[in-house]
Amino acid sequence: MTPQASGSGSGDGGSGDGGGAGGGKKPKRPKRTGWRRIFPTWRMVLGTLVLGAMVIIGLLFLGYSMVQIPAANALATKQATVYLYADGSQLARDGEINRENVGLAQIAKGAQHAILAAEDRDFYTESAVDPKAMLRAGWNTALGKGKQSGSTITQQYVKNYYLAQEQTVTRKAKEFFISIKLDREKSKNEILEGYLNTSYFGRNAYGIQAAAQAYYGRDAIDLDPARGAYLAALVNAPSEYDVVAHPENKPAALARWNYVLDGMVSKGWLAQSERTGMKFPMPREQTVSTGMSGQRGYLVEAVKEYLVGHDILTKEQLATGGYRITTTIQKPKQDAFVKAVDDQLISKLDKKNRKADTYVRAGGASIDPRTGKIVAMYGGVDYVQQYTNGATRGDFQVGSTFKPFVFTSAVQNASATQDGQRITPNTYYDGTNKRPVQGWSGSGYAPENEDQKSYGKITIRKATDLSVNSVYAQMAADVTGPKVKETAIALGVPADTPDLYPSPSIALGTATASVLEMTEAYATLANHGRHGTYTIIEKISKDNVPVDLPGRQTKQAVSREAADTTTSVLKSVVEGGTATAAQAAGRPAAGKTGTAEEDTAAWFAGYTPDLATVVSVMGQDPVTAKHKPLYTALGAPRMNGGGPPTEIWAQYTRAALRGKPAASFDLELQAGADVVAPSTLPSTSPGTDAGQDNGGATGTPSQGTTPADGGQDNGGTTGTPTQGTTPVDPTTTGGATTDGTTGGPATDGGATGGGTGGPGGPPGGDATGGGADPGTTGLPGGFIAPQTARRQ
Repeated sequence: MTPQASGSGSGDGGSGDGGGAGGGKKPKRPKRTGWRRIFPTWRMVLGTLVLGAMVIIGLLFLGYSMVQIPAANALATKQATVYLYADGSQLARDGEINRENVGLAQIAKGAQHAILAAEDRDFYTESAVDPKAMLRAGWNTALGKGKQSGSTITQQYVKNYYLAQEQTVTRKAKEFFISIKLDREKSKNEILEGYLNTSYFGRNAYGIQAAAQAYYGRDAIDLDPARGAYLAALVNAPSEYDVVAHPENKPAALARWNYVLDGMVSKGWLAQSERTGMKFPMPREQTVSTGMSGQRGYLVEAVKEYLVGHDILTKEQLATGGYRITTTIQKPKQDAFVKAVDDQLISKLDKKNRKADTYVRAGGASIDPRTGKIVAMYGGVDYVQQYTNGATRGDFQVGSTFKPFVFTSAVQNASATQDGQRITPNTYYDGTNKRPVQGWSGSGYAPENEDQKSYGKITIRKATDLSVNSVYAQMAADVTGPKVKETAIALGVPADTPDLYPSPSIALGTATASVLEMTEAYATLANHGRHGTYTIIEKISKDNVPVDLPGRQTKQAVSREAADTTTSVLKSVVEGGTATAAQAAGRPAAGKTGTAEEDTAAWFAGYTPDLATVVSVMGQDPVTAKHKPLYTALGAPRMNGGGPPTEIWAQYTRAALRGKPAASFDLELQAGADVVAPSTLPSTSPGTDAGQDNGGATGTPSQGTTPADGGQDNGGTTGTPTQGTTPVDPTTTGGATTDGTTGGPATDGGATGGGTGGPGGPPGGDATGGGADPGTTGLPGGFIAPQTARRQ
């Protein structure tokens, strides 16, 4: 074979391998040259897309599987507890976060539609997430058109309720997956309700209910479309769109407001005719948060104490918040109480020139005796300045306001005097100053009367008018201390009240019950001896679910005869005794004045058929918190129960019952109590008969005559003197006075137990015992301070 033939054959074979029918290999694709090498082939693009889709699907599946719906964040669950007056108006809000969750039914439809028009118009038809909106928002943000979330309402709710607010990829990813899951588990209405309760509207208002109150002073259910549209506009930029705080931004706020309203029209949620005539609803001025100032703090704390003390809510539950508590406090009466204290006490203080005026504190409480509801309470001048509630504190002696409980117990137990005479309003007792108490197991106890006065033989009715200590100490011994204590507890005085000792000194008010507790006891007398469960709570709910409250329990604490006969005696105190200032209330009233040891507190406890109210003016050093005497306070030598406390009571009661017809006491009296005996008899020496009941005396003498010596009654046994006449002004007669009148200085002010360790008192001496002389120095005008306790 020649080389040529060989080359030729090789050539043929090559030709056959390249494209002949008999060849076994594909021809190679020509290499991409030039600019074609820059771009991927369609095969590469398709492969990448398929692979990318598989990766995305895998990541979505993985993310959906791994991300769970978490528990709500701490901020989202915190709410304020809202306290309301009895009429539903707001009293106070308490809590770190100003939020009050409400159901969708408690949000006006116009406000709901406004939020949807502003934030997510297709909320009810779209899915939980909107990828197109997210991409559009990202694109606009990249172009410098401002940050845009692109989030649906579901996503925003997830961010508010479950997650934090940081702008991170991780948070956005979680938000995406949680939103999808949440949309499968919750209805659209539930999600919208959650969103409306968690969104921030500015002015420290979280949720639409708090926002409606902050901007318009109304509840969310009362929002009209115009106001709802403004609140909806705020969600976009809470700080910038507050036209009160930033008036320069009002054009932008108006534009946003119009955008919301136009959206409502376009969706058919608002008629065009209504939209055309709509005016911008200017929000109210932002009020500086006063929190618990004024009386609010006292009332809120009293409510909390009641709820915890009656096992209705725990401290932990109250700390969580979210409760809507309607109290029994009636705003008109509450305002009237504050005004009465301001007019009759606070406005008369001169703290710059009278040191005693810096000690003055006040407390008061008022109860509807028929329902047991506390309708008003005065805690102090201002909770943020003086935290201790004067109405609920229990560290001041109640003084002679306790004496009616002794007489009630006497009637309740059919008690008799030492010589066997049944105790009635007409029973005579020896009112001699420092008369030793007879008939009890302790050693000698001889309490002083106010200003060392002796009254001789005097009826219980008149002894109550003048608050004669020697009479009531003996009466307590006749009834026995344990029975007196039992009656006081039945009326409403707590059994664990400090210094409630069952001895004759109990009659002089050594116990330290609170103003509110004394009000409850007097309300029982006003309710004919029937004691009920007293309350400051009308109703409670949380997240629209009612909280169960204990039912009202009532019982006949003492007989009606005992309560009503006491009322008849206390009416006399108002008509002609130490509490004549109470007549300014302008309606039938009964009550008793009282003064604590060394004039550290002055009281008046009184009631009409419709209202029982107790007022106390107390002395306390503002720095050391030590109890202080109120000598020279308000420029008067003494702080008497018949002075500012009774004057406050009268002004408040008159205002609180204005417009209500005056009711008369419907009394069922002890036999013989309706006949008024002569108030006094010729004196006998101390230590003789403890009492004598003459029943209805001959003739028609009436109780009380005009004392000629500023307090001691020497008349009433002859002729027909008028009952309940006013004592002669002691400043013209030179005599000292009983509680409730204005008199000159006196050296001794009341009952003593005969020194340290006196009988009938607590260990270490009777609370009424003669303590250390407070001295005569440091008082203006050479005034000599009383050296002993006073109980008037």
